[in-house]
Amino acid sequence: MMASFGWKRKVGDKVSKTVVQQFEAEAEKAEDDGAYQDEEVDWLQAIKRRRELLLEDCAAKSKRLADEGALLAEQGRHWEAVKKWDEAIQLTPDNPLLYDMKSQVLTILQEVFPAVKAAEMAVKLRPLWWEGWQTLGRAQLNLGEVDLAVRSFQVAVHLCPSERGLWQEDLAWARKLQKQHLAAKEKTQQEEETKKQIFSAPELEQDYDFESDEVLAACVAVAERQTRYEELKRTAVVIDAEGNIKNVLIKDEGSVDTVSSSKEHFVKARGP
Repeated sequence: MMASFGWKRKVGDKVSKTVVQQFEAEAEKAEDDGAYQDEEVDWLQAIKRRRELLLEDCAAKSKRLADEGALLAEQGRHWEAVKKWDEAIQLTPDNPLLYDMKSQVLTILQEVFPAVKAAEMAVKLRPLWWEGWQTLGRAQLNLGEVDLAVRSFQVAVHLCPSERGLWQEDLAWARKLQKQHLAAKEKTQQEEETKKQIFSAPELEQDYDFESDEVLAACVAVAERQTRYEELKRTAVVIDAEGNIKNVLIKDEGSVDTVSSSKEHFVKARGP
């Protein structure tokens, strides 16, 4: 039977010092690398956990600031409420509820451009939220952008057709204003046209016999245009309670009995 062959160093044989030192160095390096990797894994986990805790803290603090802002708004302390919501937005910038409530209060404060901007941010973050579109429409109305407001209310109605207030109040009111704006635009065009006819009356461009009836007819025609122009200037386009367009004579004090062009809306603390 043939014996198997294997190389073994006998106990007591001398080993090169250089080889021993190299072996010990490599072993020590391997231990250090392993320890470093363990520390790195622990460090990443700790950072991840700390980030989760910070996010939880930010959300909780943001919720508290949002509630405080809503309470201040109910008390009529609107600028203080806006400040609270701005602080909350710094903590949770992707929360559409904060922008929505901020827009409502800015609309009350007549800060029309910031109100529209905040409402646009709310629907950008949550495009399928009908209440956000409702707030945007109201802010746009306050800015005078009636056509845009009508569109925003239409989107809100499409998203939540069961909300009767949307189409019975917001959308209906915006459409009335839209009709009023169109009528006012037509009235302005009539004023401009009548004014042009006064200053460039075709009757005055002709040569007349001053003793003829044609001169008198031309003067009457010019006087009628002048009267018409003055009447247009003294009237205003308004909408009655039934939504009908009317031209109302402006009072001597410069005021006119008309339906208010803005409606008071209370700030609604939005929920998730």
